[in-house]
Amino acid sequence: MKKKKNIILGDRVLWVALALLSIFSFLPVFSASSNLTYVVGQGTPWGHLLKHFIVLFFGFGLMYGLHKIPYQYFKGISILALPLVILLLIYTASQGNLIAGANANRWIRIPIVGLSFQTSTLASIVLLAYVAHLMSKENPKLYRLKTSILPLWLPVILVTLLILPANLSTAAVLFFMVLILVFLGGYPIKYLMGMLGVGLFMALLFVLLAKAYPDWFPNRIDTWINRIENFASADDKVGNYQIERAKTAIATGGLLGLGAGKSVMKNFLPQSSSDFIYAIIVEEFGLVGGTALILLYLLVLFRIVVIAHKSDTVYGKLLVLGLGLPIIIQAFINIAVALQVFPVTGQTLPLISSGGTAAWMTCIAFGMILSVSASQKIESNSLEDADNNNENPLTILSETL
Repeated sequence: MKKKKNIILGDRVLWVALALLSIFSFLPVFSASSNLTYVVGQGTPWGHLLKHFIVLFFGFGLMYGLHKIPYQYFKGISILALPLVILLLIYTASQGNLIAGANANRWIRIPIVGLSFQTSTLASIVLLAYVAHLMSKENPKLYRLKTSILPLWLPVILVTLLILPANLSTAAVLFFMVLILVFLGGYPIKYLMGMLGVGLFMALLFVLLAKAYPDWFPNRIDTWINRIENFASADDKVGNYQIERAKTAIATGGLLGLGAGKSVMKNFLPQSSSDFIYAIIVEEFGLVGGTALILLYLLVLFRIVVIAHKSDTVYGKLLVLGLGLPIIIQAFINIAVALQVFPVTGQTLPLISSGGTAAWMTCIAFGMILSVSASQKIESNSLEDADNNNENPLTILSETL
């Protein structure tokens, strides 16, 4: 009897957790989008809900398609895509978009669909996949500082510096994750600490140059400084306007919340459907709803660790951790900002916030993670499959570079 093929592969628990996050997101997005409609004057709540549905629908389509691809192919894809994303970052940085004199070069617009996407998130995925590939190779040259600068650290520094002017938090999380990956890959600690020092020095140098030549470097440094100062000064009600409204929303929610769609602070809290959506969730669904959401993210983190542990290759382990941990870190940074545990960063809540194509990048990352998980459930040890993989151009490229 012919065995029935599974349509959905990979970790079923992770699939369910991601589906629950996405389904739940429709309630707070629909509720909080009234701020965009009646305060900002953009669209209608149903229009924003439809846009959110379309973004998630295509995002899960990307996730499904990627999880069917053998994850070994991502080695060659990351090598080919790295120069392209660097060019995309250069193009994004050269647009010259300013908001109140600050650098706003985060997005580029997709011509046909009319959506904008943040090139830094795509570049982060490609760079982390590339670093995971390098650190999984048994090449002694990659573990010596002098011979690892060109293949490893030059792309890392280039991508991080191109992201830094417009998006400090993303650049910091990316550089931190690269350090974790190279550490897990066995890179010598003394060289790793040296590169950490180089990263801090270059960040400091950029800040000094941007302050000395503000016309040459339209930047967000003043914004960063103001956010940190406002965070440190809890008594500054004007500077902490967003945080104060978020805290009011959380306090109003109590144990069980006001009920779906009954938030009051969504009309007074800027970015209530994106950066501060967690505050609206707690206001409407209470401490119970907010805690349940945190537990759901912890479940996702647990499944990421399980998939990494079960992977039988170093590349699979590094790829899963490199792509999965930044998403969880982003989620908890967003929650920490709403709770005033962390300065305002602009990080959205993955798969929950109404942010357009940011959800696509999250789905791409999870599609690659599920590809690693799917490979654990497929019997791929036959000589025929091995021969086919070895003849694939992406496999050949990943082995030669």
